[in-house]
Amino acid sequence: MKNNDSGSVLYLVGLSIVAALGGFLFGYDTAIISGTLSFVKDQFALNAGAQGWFVSSALVGCVAGVAGAGILSDRFGRKISLLLAAFLFFLSAMGCMLAPSHSFLISSRLLGGIGVGIASMLSPLYISEISPPKIRGRLVALYQFAITLGILIAYFVNNWLMKTSHNPDVELIGKMEFIFKEEVWRGMLGSEAIPALGFFILILLVPESPRWMVLKGKEHKAQNTLERINGISKAKEQIINIRNTIGEKGESIGSMIRQGFLFPLIIGSLLALASQLSGINAIIYYGPSILNEAGFQLSDALGGQVIIGIVNVLFTILAIWKIDQMGRKPLLITGVSGMLFFLTTIGFLFFFGVSSGTVMLIFILGFIAFFAFSYGPVIWVLLSEIYPTRYRGRAMSVATLVLWAGNVFVGQMVPLSLEKLGPHGTFWIFALMTIPALYIAIKLLPETKGKSLEEIEKYWKTRAGK
Repeated sequence: MKNNDSGSVLYLVGLSIVAALGGFLFGYDTAIISGTLSFVKDQFALNAGAQGWFVSSALVGCVAGVAGAGILSDRFGRKISLLLAAFLFFLSAMGCMLAPSHSFLISSRLLGGIGVGIASMLSPLYISEISPPKIRGRLVALYQFAITLGILIAYFVNNWLMKTSHNPDVELIGKMEFIFKEEVWRGMLGSEAIPALGFFILILLVPESPRWMVLKGKEHKAQNTLERINGISKAKEQIINIRNTIGEKGESIGSMIRQGFLFPLIIGSLLALASQLSGINAIIYYGPSILNEAGFQLSDALGGQVIIGIVNVLFTILAIWKIDQMGRKPLLITGVSGMLFFLTTIGFLFFFGVSSGTVMLIFILGFIAFFAFSYGPVIWVLLSEIYPTRYRGRAMSVATLVLWAGNVFVGQMVPLSLEKLGPHGTFWIFALMTIPALYIAIKLLPETKGKSLEEIEKYWKTRAGK
């Protein structure tokens, strides 16, 4: 599958899948906690505030991880930073599994959150920097697919471990009995150590980002990697283009703004924020109870959460298939328009008291589907490709930090909004928040389909008159 002229598609896909495993761990870490909350609450006699801190401590770690990821990746490279993320995932899983106290458990969750924050920025960034323009969108979208798959697998793992812990035919001894039978929440949280270790080992085998290597004066190594991906002739051309676009010194955000790249920084950050203000996490949180009320719980293993998870995965696959054919703008415009329609309608259903049944099921899953084939993957693709190479790590760090800040804000405000405005008012606010994103997608966002990262950089410089 490889020759000197064409490179190796299998090699490229393999590198992309390895990097996307950071997304799998992101999704897995986010979802695995769903099966542990009641156990941890009883184990450590947690009040409502302490329960909230147990859940949100990882989110605080995410913010810290994202804040430092840009500096780390620009200074030490994408690969080293991803290795750090994998190590933190593993350390967190083992710490949670063996935690002797509540404070130790929280500290371990914070470490895992830092890993999530680093991976949430660097996995799509790495894929973007190794991918040719024609299939870059599809390959970066693998990251969002990996997130949805991680969420789905975590639900099944929780369910399997729960059944195992109550199965008298399963006999374990010593510490295994304690972790997987007596206090099964430890096994749930500790199960993440397996994919984390696999991620660490596989990252050791992949090369550093060629664009970062050129940035650091390691052009020979960069060319070797690009030749394996694209072939000799294209690799030489890419090296020249990369060298020409990163010839200027300076990697700070201030330098980026002075060079005429403030606009893409604002656009990326606003889209990242809007993706969270659409209420996707609130929908996923409240969706299971709505689906169960609608009578669609197939079994304990295929309950409401899993139905949502399956729809999320299937429509993310649709995005991977179409993102490089349709382009980023059409996918985003179609998806956000659909989200606006479904959120508005869900608000009316709540307003008129139609809060259960098949109709509500259809519209909840409709919103999930439109998010999954548009906003979910497209935002990561855009954030990984619209910034210039020498600033990409820090710029993407800013936009991803804004995304997580939006996540925190929604998590804090949804309970208050539900209490003060009711479900209908809350969903109408979510619908309102999609309108700015729709305007940005239609009027301000350039189409990046089929363009090299260097061509996208030149577009922004031309637009700024630089």
